[in-house]
Amino acid sequence: MSTPVVVYRDELLPYSETFIPAQVEHYSTYRGVYVGTTRTTQADALIPVEKSIVLSDFVSSPAVWKTAFKLAGVIHPGWLNALKELSPHLIHAHFGLDGVFALPLAQRLQIPLIVTFHGYFATADIQLSPNLTFASNFFKQRGKFFRELYARRRDRLFQNAHCGIAVSDFIRSQLIAKGYPADKIQVHYIGIDIDQFVPNSRVERESVVLFVGRFVEKKGCQYLIQAMSRVQAVMPEVELVMIGNGPLKSRLEELAKNTLKRYRFLGVQPSTVVREWMNRASVLCAPSLTTETGESEGLPIVVLEAMAMQLPVVSSFHAGIPEAIAHAETGFLSAEKDWQTLAQNILILLQNRELHNQFAIAARNRVEQQFNLKHNTAKLETCYSQAALEYYSRR
Repeated sequence: MSTPVVVYRDELLPYSETFIPAQVEHYSTYRGVYVGTTRTTQADALIPVEKSIVLSDFVSSPAVWKTAFKLAGVIHPGWLNALKELSPHLIHAHFGLDGVFALPLAQRLQIPLIVTFHGYFATADIQLSPNLTFASNFFKQRGKFFRELYARRRDRLFQNAHCGIAVSDFIRSQLIAKGYPADKIQVHYIGIDIDQFVPNSRVERESVVLFVGRFVEKKGCQYLIQAMSRVQAVMPEVELVMIGNGPLKSRLEELAKNTLKRYRFLGVQPSTVVREWMNRASVLCAPSLTTETGESEGLPIVVLEAMAMQLPVVSSFHAGIPEAIAHAETGFLSAEKDWQTLAQNILILLQNRELHNQFAIAARNRVEQQFNLKHNTAKLETCYSQAALEYYSRR
C-alpha cells in the first residue's frame, strides 16, 4: 500500500488551485490526504471527501478551534488523533502562510514539513503595523492580519521547515533574498497533465484573444484591455474573452465597456470549459506584472495549459514566465505594462498564420519536455523520499 502524506491547504480548496489535486492524483509511490481547517463550497467537486481530514468536521464550534489553531497552534484532539491514525510520512503545505499553519502539526506528529511557495508569500513586501493587535486587525482586516502574521513567523518557518520548494527559479531567488537558506530550497515545476490538455485539430481557431485567471492587480488585465482596443482598431472582428473572477471585475467590465467593441466576461468556468476555449481561441494573453507591494506571480499554470493546447501565449517578462515561454520561439514576451507592444504581438500572431502554427508546435514540445506533470511529480516524490530519509535518520 502506498505511503500516506498530508497535503495541507488551510482552505480546501479554492477553484483556482486545481493544480494541487492534479499533482496529488499523479502520485505513484505516495498517497495524498488533504488536510485543512475549512471546506469551500466547491470542495466536493475538487477533492474526494474520503481523502480529506478537515478540522471543521470534528468540532461544533469551528471558528473557535480554527482561530486557536492558527494563532496559538492549539490542535483539536479529535483532529490530531485522526492524523495520528493516518501515520503520514510528511506534510506538504502549499503557500507560505499554510506552511506557518502546518508547522505545529508537523511538530506534534514528528514528521518533516515541506512547503511549496508559489508567488505572494515569496515576493510581496509585507509592511508590518506597529502593533499587531488582535482586536483591531483580526476582526476588521482579517487578510491583512494573517499576511502580517506570516511575516512575523516567516523566519521560524524558514528555520524549521525541512525544505522549501519554489515553483520557478525566480521564486527561489526571491526566497533566498528574504532569508531562506539556499541549501534548503529547490526548484520544482509543477507541470500539467499533457494527456488531458490535448488540442482537437478538428476545431477551427476563432478570432478570439483569451484570458483565464483572477481579476487582481498582478494579472495586468487593464493593460490587456488597453491593448485590445488597439487590436480591434486594426481587426474589429477580434473578440476578448475573459474567464475568471476577482475584486477588480466591475472596474475591468467598465473599462471594457468604454473601450472595446467585442468582449465577454464569462465568470468562473470548470476546467472542461476552459479547455474548450483554449481550443477555440487564437491567442492566450497573460500580461502579468509586479504590484506596488512587490507581489509577483510564480509561474502561472494557465500559461503551461495553453502551451500544451497549442495556443500561443502573449505575456510579459515577469517572474517565472520566461522560464516557460521562450521569447519569439514559443510565444511573445514584452515589458510589464507595455500595452502597445502587447497589442503588436497579438496582432502579429493573428495576422501571421504560419508563425502562429510554428509557435503552437514549439510550445507543445516545450511543455512535453519540461512541464510534464507525470514526470515532474515523480521528481517530487523523490524529493519526499529524500526529505524523509534525512529527517528520520537524524531522530
